[in-house]
Amino acid sequence: MRTMLTVKMPVGPSNRAVQDGSLGKIFEATMADLKPECAYFYPQDGKRSAIFVFDMKNSEDTARIAERFFVNLDAEVSFTPVMNAEDLKKGLSSHS
Repeated sequence: MRTMLTVKMPVGPSNRAVQDGSLGKIFEATMADLKPECAYFYPQDGKRSAIFVFDMKNSEDTARIAERFFVNLDAEVSFTPVMNAEDLKKGLSSHS
């Protein structure tokens, strides 16, 4: 299922991760693991933030994926099912 992973990292823990080099490693490992169709990095509410859109194969992957951000960055993490325009069109046409 196409899923949007949103990560919001508090300034203190993410500053330490930038300084010790682990933030880049966490994001590199996430990109290699999820193989997202897109990823964006941006400031939100004064925090470093990221969005990854990827295909979640199994719901049990939620814990494995989220833990790297919880444990290493004290981050807020959310998973949201999402559709692109083609998915929406298919979904709406099957409802007619």
